[in-house]
Amino acid sequence: MEINKDTKIGELIEKAPEKVDILLEAGMHCIGCPASQEETLEEACLVHGIDVEDVLEQINKE
Repeated sequence: MEINKDTKIGELIEKAPEKVDILLEAGMHCIGCPASQEETLEEACLVHGIDVEDVLEQINKE
């Protein structure tokens, strides 16, 4: 699954649960929050002051 900045957090958790640790390590500790499920990765990064491109690079490494 290719993750991009428009991927919703809930979709990422559902389809690529092995990537959750990357979000947690980046500082997104509220990924279980119901409100975060409908946020895009870009929106979540903005809220947490995290560079979305850095997170995407880590998530999409194989």
